[in-house]
Parts: sequence; C-alpha cells; structure tokens
Amino acid sequence: MDLILERELEAGDPLPTENELAMALGVGRNTLRESLKVLQALGVVEIRHGFGMFVAPSNFDALADGLTFRGRLSLRHKGDEAMELVDVRQALESGLIGSAMDAMTARQLAAVEESVVRMEELAAAGEAFVEAGAEFHRRLFEPLDNELLINLLAVFWKVYRQIHLEVGAGADDPREAAAMHRGIYEAVADGDKVLAAERLNRHFDGIRHRISEAMGK
Repeated sequence: MDLILERELEAGDPLPTENELAMALGVGRNTLRESLKVLQALGVVEIRHGFGMFVAPSNFDALADGLTFRGRLSLRHKGDEAMELVDVRQALESGLIGSAMDAMTARQLAAVEESVVRMEELAAAGEAFVEAGAEFHRRLFEPLDNELLINLLAVFWKVYRQIHLEVGAGADDPREAAAMHRGIYEAVADGDKVLAAERLNRHFDGIRHRISEAMGK
C-alpha cells in the first residue's frame, strides 16, 4: 500500500509485475503472492488473470462483509455488536438529515416521495419493499453530494438487512412501515428538521426491539 501511495498510483492504474514488486519490496514470490491475496480481499488490489494487477476502484464489499459477519456472529451470543451497528446507522442518518434538507432541491424531494409511493404500492399488494426502502434512504442523503457517505449508507443498509433477516420480520405490517417512511418524507417536505430526525430515530425501534427479543433481553 505504501508503494502505491509513494508512486502516486490511482484506481485503475497497473501495478508492477510480481518480479518487480518482489525486488522493490525485498520479499520472496510466495510472500508477495500471499500479501496480494490479502490486498485483493481488502479491495486494494484487483487481479485480472491474463492482464495483470491493478489498483482497485473504490470497493466497500470487504467492509460490508466484515461488519455483517460481526453482527451475525454477535446474534449467537449477546447481540451487542448487532445493536451497535443499528445505533451507528441511526446516528448517521438522524444526525445528517438536517444538512441534507438544507441542500435538497424540489426535484430531489420529489424523488424521495416517488420512493414512498412505490413502498405504499408494494405494501398495499402485500409485497416486501426492500429495494424501494434502500432507495428512499439513499435519495434522502444524495443532496449532500458525498460519495463516501452514500457508500457507507449502502454498507450499513446491507449489514442492517442481514441482521433483519437473521432475527426475523416479527409482526411488522408493511403498510405501517410504509406509513412511517411517509411520515419521514412529510417532515422533510415541511422543513421540520427536529421532527425528521425524531422520525428517523423511531424508524429503528423495530429492529432494535427484535434484536432484544431474539437475545431474550
């Protein structure tokens, strides 16, 4: 990683050959290959067989997989890490909603409502709206134009979704869930930052309760 930084390589740039890397780093081929496997798993290096090695583009899959595993593992014990992951996502969204509202255009607000309408339609048909829900939360924070934030929200959504599947859906009514998202949208549309943050916070009460139930707390 230091070599990539020192040579000012960017995502997509080719890396030196294995022989060149082994000489530059002063390590054997076997050590180098094991290290490259680790860097590939971390999303730092991309190995294209027949083409060479490259600096990998931004990739949060390793982070999502690691956090998901930690959350699911904790559900076999006390569930503390699963609860902490929900807390982090809640803090991220409720803490940034005010700034997102300041930057939101009328067109972006309309896109948020489109996601709500889609959820309501699916709920009325008795169908799950996982993708529409993820889209709703992404559109809420797109006005901040922060690619890292959007990627982190996607990571936490994947983690949250897996934890949700692990503990079960409980007795949730999809129409109530859709109504909750409608309430968040209305607070945003009214420009009420306090209410929007409060409703986003309440949005996570269900999963928190189910984790507690699953852990017998």
